[in-house]
Amino acid sequence: MRIFEELRDCPLLKGLDEGELSLLGETFVPRRMIEGTTVFIENMPGESLYLIQQGAVQISRMSPDGEERTLLILGPENVFGELAVIAPGLRPVTARIVEAASLLNLTRKDFDQLCERHPRLGMKLMRNIVRVFSERVRAAEEDFHEMLRFVLGKSPHHAGGQ
Repeated sequence: MRIFEELRDCPLLKGLDEGELSLLGETFVPRRMIEGTTVFIENMPGESLYLIQQGAVQISRMSPDGEERTLLILGPENVFGELAVIAPGLRPVTARIVEAASLLNLTRKDFDQLCERHPRLGMKLMRNIVRVFSERVRAAEEDFHEMLRFVLGKSPHHAGGQ
């Protein structure tokens, strides 16, 4: 499908054949957004996922001290907001366009309809969404452990073998 032409290595589309890509292409809605546009904010209800065709998106979160902290910058072939289509709830982060972007949007309603009409495709997409999310959790866990090792290594309680 032409809409996915430049996204062949996208983890969300892994294992999909041409027919499935064509069906999926009919479901995604293209969106163009300029730099500085907020796609969604932390604590708002999540209703859709986004696949980046072009541009860059900053994912951030408010810290307890009230500062916005950048967690990562995503570019082409990355997906974000993926949990919104499988688990209703509030967004845990803010997504903001940092370089003019072309996004493909998939709402929970459209995802549910796609899964009902094409269960095999829905299962493949669900696996890919879970894989993307799992990789993010593992990376965040490793970052947390690295930070913890650093802090514990610098802690005065560990300095003298106490």
